[in-house]
Amino acid sequence: MNDSLCLLCVHAHPDDESSKGAASVAKYHAEGINCVLVCCTGGEEGEILNPAMANPETLARLPEVRAQELARAAEVIGYDEVVMLGYRDSGMPGTPPNERPESFFQTPIEESTARLVGVIRRTKPQVMAIYPGHQSMYPHPDHIRAHEIGLAAFHAAGDPESFPEQGPPWQPLKLYYTLWSKKRMIAMVEKFAELGLPIPWGEERLAMMAEQPQEEVTTEVDVAEWRNVRDDALRAHATQVDPSSPFWFGLPEDVAIELGLVDEYHLAHDLTGSKVPEDDLFAGIRQRSRL
Repeated sequence: MNDSLCLLCVHAHPDDESSKGAASVAKYHAEGINCVLVCCTGGEEGEILNPAMANPETLARLPEVRAQELARAAEVIGYDEVVMLGYRDSGMPGTPPNERPESFFQTPIEESTARLVGVIRRTKPQVMAIYPGHQSMYPHPDHIRAHEIGLAAFHAAGDPESFPEQGPPWQPLKLYYTLWSKKRMIAMVEKFAELGLPIPWGEERLAMMAEQPQEEVTTEVDVAEWRNVRDDALRAHATQVDPSSPFWFGLPEDVAIELGLVDEYHLAHDLTGSKVPEDDLFAGIRQRSRL
């Protein structure tokens, strides 16, 4: 049965696939489900955040290095296929890269949606995972655009009149938003404080965390068996992730386990009749496959 099941995840840059839902993908890959990663940009504007990698040689080859890091991380996670959508990193608002015509953000939405529709129709996922609609805590243009084309492509892929040049229609059955719930992040902050560790967020970020809207968690996937996948995949992005980062690795493992070994999602669109809360992205689909 699992040979016919497919999960497709849409991410903006190399390393996003490691920080969001990586353990879930590892779980489904281990079950024999085909896992496809769509990476919208090459991450050309990413800064080198690991001091050990901050040298002129690495900086001069950064796009190539980031591609190699992505390949290693995807292997750690268990992605069966990595599709580069082919756009340039847009950088942050107000910067020159954000104005480049070949950047993801400057590309007409219809064009990038068409490319993603083509991937969906070829790989035939029943489940898609994209970024949430509320992104005020990290309003990167590429993350916003990845959400926009992911949502548009989910609806267009099954419409034979939309982008007919991209192949026969295929309608995914479920669309999820990958979440870091505010409840969980606040619990992390409380643990940092309780242990007397420096809190890796400033006051402004903490205020945003408490005040900004967020979609509800409808689905929690148990990833206890794959709890090390996220950290191992993050470390594969050696230019982007400092192995001593308090944000990623600051809490002791037993405390992190205490906070819960689940990946959190919001079920945004569902054509299966699955009842929430759920513990499986393929709830409502496995039952169909058995009929």
